[in-house]
Amino acid sequence: MAAQDEEPPSIEHPLLEPDFLERRLYQLKLAGTAANHHTLVCLPTGLGKTTVSLLVTARRLEEVGGKSLMLAPTKPLVQQHADFYREALQIPDEEIVVFTGDVSPDDRAAMWEEATVVMATPQVIENDLVGSRISLSDVTHITFDECHRATGDYAYNYIAERYHADATDPLVTGMSASPGGDEEAILEVCENLGLREVEVMTEEDADVDEFTHDTDVEWERIDLPEEVIEIRDGLNEVIKERLEKLKELGVASSTQPDQSQKDLNRMRAELQKLINNDQSEGFEGMSIHAEIMKLRQAVTLVETQSVEAVCRYFDRQRNQARSSGASKASQRLVSDPRVREAMRKAESFDQLHPKYRKTRMLLAETLGLEGGERVIVFTESRDTAEALTDFLSESFDAKRFVGQGDREGSDGMTQKEQQEVLDQFRGGEFEVLVSTSVAEEGLDVPEVDLVLFYEPVPTAIRSIQRKGRTGRQSEGRVVVLMAEDTRDEAYFWISRRREKEMESELRDLKGAADDLEEELDDSQQALTDFDDDAPESEVKVDGHSENPGAVGDSSSGSGGVSSQPGLREFAGGDGAEDDADGDDGSDGAAEEAVETHEPHAEGDAIEVVADQREMDANIARDLSRREEIEVRLETLDVGDYVCSDRVVVERKSVADFVDSLVGGDRSVFEQVGAMARHYSRPIVIVEGDGLYEQRDVHPNAVRGALSSLAVDFGASVLRTEGEQETTELLAVIAGREQETADREVSVHGEKQSKTLAEQQEYVVSSIAEIGPVTARSLLEEFGTVEAVMIATEDELQEADGVGAVTAERIREVIGSEYTG
Repeated sequence: MAAQDEEPPSIEHPLLEPDFLERRLYQLKLAGTAANHHTLVCLPTGLGKTTVSLLVTARRLEEVGGKSLMLAPTKPLVQQHADFYREALQIPDEEIVVFTGDVSPDDRAAMWEEATVVMATPQVIENDLVGSRISLSDVTHITFDECHRATGDYAYNYIAERYHADATDPLVTGMSASPGGDEEAILEVCENLGLREVEVMTEEDADVDEFTHDTDVEWERIDLPEEVIEIRDGLNEVIKERLEKLKELGVASSTQPDQSQKDLNRMRAELQKLINNDQSEGFEGMSIHAEIMKLRQAVTLVETQSVEAVCRYFDRQRNQARSSGASKASQRLVSDPRVREAMRKAESFDQLHPKYRKTRMLLAETLGLEGGERVIVFTESRDTAEALTDFLSESFDAKRFVGQGDREGSDGMTQKEQQEVLDQFRGGEFEVLVSTSVAEEGLDVPEVDLVLFYEPVPTAIRSIQRKGRTGRQSEGRVVVLMAEDTRDEAYFWISRRREKEMESELRDLKGAADDLEEELDDSQQALTDFDDDAPESEVKVDGHSENPGAVGDSSSGSGGVSSQPGLREFAGGDGAEDDADGDDGSDGAAEEAVETHEPHAEGDAIEVVADQREMDANIARDLSRREEIEVRLETLDVGDYVCSDRVVVERKSVADFVDSLVGGDRSVFEQVGAMARHYSRPIVIVEGDGLYEQRDVHPNAVRGALSSLAVDFGASVLRTEGEQETTELLAVIAGREQETADREVSVHGEKQSKTLAEQQEYVVSSIAEIGPVTARSLLEEFGTVEAVMIATEDELQEADGVGAVTAERIREVIGSEYTG
């Protein structure tokens, strides 16, 4: 009998704190597989996926050494993992480090060298890999937490590819409670991360069952008051009218206001086709489509959130419509009489929204009558999270938990503030946490008595994550509020169907793990592909396959840029001698170096410095995949890519290029002018199709801008079809500069103050957006900025390039009274 009262046995290991981890057979089984194979671990939320990863990490560090890296999608989750590992592992706390964007790149590089265990957000590790600040060569275990995110361009995929290619002795563990809605999605995650084994535990397993309790899911139907329905119906009438116009254009098949998002996306695609064919109806239709999307958002808020939320939304729309450069969609929206009437009704609505009333009642029931201690309320809207926290604080001790980004009318929370709120909630300092989706994934909030969904969640993954916050140590309760005859109801059925599909898939996955592993073995992204010498980093230039691992290997016919068939002749010899003639106006000493210096030593990396902000594109990542190229990430004062001490490249999509001509904070002329002050060979790459079909800009205006960049600023303007071709072009430019011309990469000085002449040109060019060329002409004619300002229309026309229309516009800007 006495034995029954003893503490449960703990897990013993040389690197684990004694008596810290309870011995659970299912965790040991999962860790046993994951310690020997690249494994996907599927385990219900709250049952210790992190413990499984910890056990594998401890074993690998003891047996193999090296470093361990654990990745998690949010900063609070990263910090939580770090706290757990520091408690559990017998490793000095200073060797278990946290990498987030709050730590400077230089500090991260230094900390990486000394660390044994690194906890990080994936974007930070991706940046450090692309920027060559860290190496994964000695990482012996990497964990991808919430690995269901490993789809599309998410950073997990790039990190996994680099890890399998670079690590001496790699081992990967992927963890999720909800890896995907079907076998295809699960296979994609496994393939992207290089996982070969699949281990699934469900709550039906005997080993797991004793640690779980039932979670009841209740759907509370809410009737909307007549006043709210009137607001919604008024907005829907406007949507129907706008859809009628799109129907006349032939892009809408129905005028029903509850169109699916898929149908709306299809309409947008049809409108884009009209624009691409230079049909003005496309621009008109796109503006109407934008207005429909705004109206639908207002309907969703009033139906599923609160009248307070839609009032906040209308305020933002009014402010946008008043701002300079406001879109026609915004202006039309707030001026429509029916929308104005809906705004008036929303502002005069003085009742308590039924969802607010039901939320307060459920919390009183749980925390008062039933003696509960903690409740989490989840909502999709930050506006609702803030308004609901204020409302609930009148009756309960409630705090909000939202993301870090600030939005108009809404302050985000810093990582420190998030951590403080979670610590207080765990410590019982307050009883109600009102959270947006930031707390869904994996955060170890304490067992709660109630999880309340303010609205249904249509995605099965998120629904499962949220429900996992309750029902761990005792029976829990989940309640979902659903407004009748609204989008809530549609989301309810979608959520029910997808969750059943997910549960079924997990059961099927458990029963068919062997078959799935066979498919992974046959997959194109099987681990042998990652380990092969030539594979992922293989690139093709002009139809020739290049293996960067064999730079200079003439027997294989492959190599770096300068050894590519058809390019060696172009890059070397005569070309270099032509450069030495000095006709290009660059420094003679540099030209002499081309003749007298030997090319880079065989195997030396070509370096490209990329601006940090270019990580939104895939170019820096793709360059970093090549063994012959080393990428360095910096915050550049001018340009996007530096290829040598004389070549800097500004990359613009065709849309960005045209936008920079007609507006924006910094025109392309100012950017290229700054480049030309620092580098002798500025290059502008214009990427994409339809350069002469953007917005309402005449093709001749675009041609004039291109000419000005080349003639007035001495910039080379190059066109590419897309990111892939831009990547190839940058590699060739950097290779020619560094291997053929033997030039070094140099990021030129700090942004310099404009000269007096440049400041004068800048002031005059801003008048009526006349541009730098006309500004110089005016200053040459009149001598001073003051003289330009006081010149008459007739006098202005005496300057080259200034006609009657331009002169009139200049005088209108200078002489008109300011109205604010």
